[in-house]
Amino acid sequence: MTPASRPTVHVVGLGPAGPDLVTAGTLELVARVPVRFLRTVRHPAASVLAGAPSFDHHYESAERIEDVYAAVVEDLVAAATAHGEVLYAVPGSPVVAEHTVELLLADDRVHAQVHAALSFADLTWVRLGVDPVARGVRVVDAHRFEVEAAGERGPLLVCQCDSQFVLSDVKLAVEDPPAAPVVVLQRLGLPDEAVFEVAWEDLDREVRADHLTSLWVPELGVPVAGEVARLAALVRRLRTDDPWKAGQTHRSLQPYLVEESYEVLEALDRMDPVDGTGADELAEELGDLLYQVVLHAALGAEAGWFDLAQVAAGIHDKLVARHPHLFDPAQADGPAPSVDDLVAGWEAAKQAEKGRGSRFDGIPPGLPALTYAAKVARKAGPAPEAHPGTDGGPGAAGRVDEDRVADALLGLVDAAVAAGVDPEGALRRAVDRRVVALRAGEQPAGGTGATPGGGPGPGERGGGTRPGP
Repeated sequence: MTPASRPTVHVVGLGPAGPDLVTAGTLELVARVPVRFLRTVRHPAASVLAGAPSFDHHYESAERIEDVYAAVVEDLVAAATAHGEVLYAVPGSPVVAEHTVELLLADDRVHAQVHAALSFADLTWVRLGVDPVARGVRVVDAHRFEVEAAGERGPLLVCQCDSQFVLSDVKLAVEDPPAAPVVVLQRLGLPDEAVFEVAWEDLDREVRADHLTSLWVPELGVPVAGEVARLAALVRRLRTDDPWKAGQTHRSLQPYLVEESYEVLEALDRMDPVDGTGADELAEELGDLLYQVVLHAALGAEAGWFDLAQVAAGIHDKLVARHPHLFDPAQADGPAPSVDDLVAGWEAAKQAEKGRGSRFDGIPPGLPALTYAAKVARKAGPAPEAHPGTDGGPGAAGRVDEDRVADALLGLVDAAVAAGVDPEGALRRAVDRRVVALRAGEQPAGGTGATPGGGPGPGERGGGTRPGP
């Protein structure tokens, strides 16, 4: 049916306060359309439609708010079908936080004609002295605050703060609450209007919420999601507007990824782990490394291969899968695993994910020889015998410390140079031989695979048996 052939629902707004703020156009429709309905009588201007039935009974009987909206629409469609034309009056403006109006507009059984009206926001900007366009204000529904305000820094105007429970949900949804007070606005335009500041932690304790309560949040704490989204948007713009960055590829960016990785490692070495001296430098270097990740993700998105969201989701899901003792209900209630159990489980999961036949598969071939040797040693487990140069021979591992190891390594390098031997290449070949022997001793399910090798490149530093992604 065309709009002209369908029954009509005139949707009008009663404005933000009393009858004095109801528009002349709304009053003319009220006078002309005999069949009229109020969404609720709980509004200061409801008297404009004196005697009109409301839908408050749906709010009282329905178990879910979604059921209320659906029931209101069904009643309006039935009335419009019976009478050809009805008027439906809502608080404030029909286009601000009115889900029943959204449903009516999407319903092909009726023609919903929406008429302009003042909203609570119009009075809010006047009371706050704020230009919402200049400030980039976002209006969010308090009932959906956790979702709608995710990643937002502010400014925010939070409407529908109609109960203490809703205010409590809003308060708890923010991990990094604002230090400055926020502004509560209640019953604007009415004799008992109230505009006052309150500390974030007191929102649900000091505010007596009602259906005419809103919240002005000039600024929230810096959210992780918001800042990463800003960085991703900036990188996309740089890829478009900066000729050098527009010409980069995954391959051409490799040297910068290596460089930034090592600068992070240097910053880690310089940072004092006790008093945090150097933490700012580390944060800066981590940002440079993150930029490389986001840039590669932008390249992937341009090619249609993957984007930053997929990168983040992938590592999230991988970490969950590799920590069954935390996230698998079947294991979470069992005894706590030991560190050795965790490392073994991590390696097994990684091997299964990648379809690898050996725990030595997947070691990056470009690792520096010493890092390559350390990674193989950790995957191999305890060595069958002590190696020369550790001052003590077999059984001496308990007396080895960092300085002694460093001196021994340095002595070996000096000896290699004096003998005309390349220590990097010699060590790499020795580790290759060890990997071949270790592969041969694995279970029959293990594959032989290609012997790892390759030129110098980025690698991990330090020891330990901590599992990694």
